[in-house]
Amino acid sequence: MNVLELFSLKDKVALVTGCRRGIGFAMAQALAEAGADIVGVSAQLEGTDSEIGKYVTSLGRKFWGFSCDFSDRKALYEFIDKVNREAPPIDILVNNAGTILRKPAAEHSDEYWDKVIETNLSAQFVLTREFGKQMILRRSGKVIFTASLLTFQGGITVPGYAAAKGGIGTLTKAFANEWASMGVQVNAIAPGYIATDNTAALQADPVRNTAILSRIPAARWGTPADFKGVTVFLASAASNYMSGEVVTVDGGWMGR
Repeated sequence: MNVLELFSLKDKVALVTGCRRGIGFAMAQALAEAGADIVGVSAQLEGTDSEIGKYVTSLGRKFWGFSCDFSDRKALYEFIDKVNREAPPIDILVNNAGTILRKPAAEHSDEYWDKVIETNLSAQFVLTREFGKQMILRRSGKVIFTASLLTFQGGITVPGYAAAKGGIGTLTKAFANEWASMGVQVNAIAPGYIATDNTAALQADPVRNTAILSRIPAARWGTPADFKGVTVFLASAASNYMSGEVVTVDGGWMGR
C-alpha cells in the first residue's frame, strides 16, 4: 500500500457528531473527501437537506442525517437505535458534539454543570461504548474525540466545560488501553483557539482576544479547515499504530 492509499477512506462509514457547523462540519467534509460515507448528527440538523448533507452527496458519497439533543439520555439511546437500524455499520466514530456555558465558578449552576457534563462527556462515553462494541466484534475501527486546550488547563468561567474536556482526555486513554489489541484505535484532537461560534465571546472581547493572540506562535486564530488533515489521518490506516494520544492543533499554544 503506497502512502496515499494509507489515507484513503473508500468504503468506510463515518459517524460525525456536531457536524452542522464549525469544526464538525470541516471534519465531515474531510472524511467524505477522503472517500467515506457520512452519518451526521447535530441538535438541529436538517437531514439530507442540510448544508453538510448536500456537500457530501455532491461528492458522490452517501449521507444519513439525524438530529439529537445529547443532553437528553433517552434521546441519545433512541438515536443510537435509529442509526443501527437505518445506516450501515460504523467504521469511524467522531465524537465532536459539545456545548459551552460560561459563568464564574461561584455562580455556575447545577443546571449548567449537568447539561455540559451530559453533552460533552457522558454522551461521548455512551456513543463510544455502543458503537465500539461493534468495532470490537469486527476487530477494526477508529474513534476520534474532540478534546480541548482545557483538557490540559483550567480555563476561566467554564468549570463544567473544563471538567468535561479533562475527562475526555483520560477517557480516550481508558478506551485505548482496552481496545488497541482488538484492532480499534482511540485518539483525540485538542483544538486551540478556533474561530467558531463557541469562541465568539472571546473574539469579541478586546482584552482577551489580544492576550490570546499574543501567546499563539502562529499569530492567528485557527479555522475549522485546520482540522481536515488530522481528522483524516486519525481515521485512516495511516494512524494504525497510534493509540491513546491527544493531538493538539493549536498554532503552537501548548509549546509556548
